[in-house]
Amino acid sequence: MPSIAIAPADFHARQKGTLPDLLGVEVIAVEANSLRAKLTIKPHHLAPNGYLHAASVVMLADTCCGYGCIAHLPEGAKGFTTIELKSNHLGTVLEGAIECHATPVHLGKTTQVWDATVSANGKTIALFRCTQMVLWPR
Repeated sequence: MPSIAIAPADFHARQKGTLPDLLGVEVIAVEANSLRAKLTIKPHHLAPNGYLHAASVVMLADTCCGYGCIAHLPEGAKGFTTIELKSNHLGTVLEGAIECHATPVHLGKTTQVWDATVSANGKTIALFRCTQMVLWPR
């Protein structure tokens, strides 16, 4: 695998004004076969019942997998789109931060499959799998 030519700061600039920016996603590391990000929990990340909203967790995991896909696109590809995602929620947190670690399962020319683990305080709170279709110029 070639070295990754995109840095966390590149994603921070790219996400300005989008959902990941508005909700506070912070990319921590971009490496070959790995992307890490975190989200500091704020009141707008919670559901009306006071617990972390599942959509906040899915947004972090989907963003991690999507950014991982961007960093690992085959040469000449112009982008990607998510075609399937699944999440299993195993726990929750009420405050602090959640972290996500995404790794590729399949890096093909037409699709990529990424797994992500979302954790808080060393405890896994969600498992996530995402399939992306690689987009090519017409």
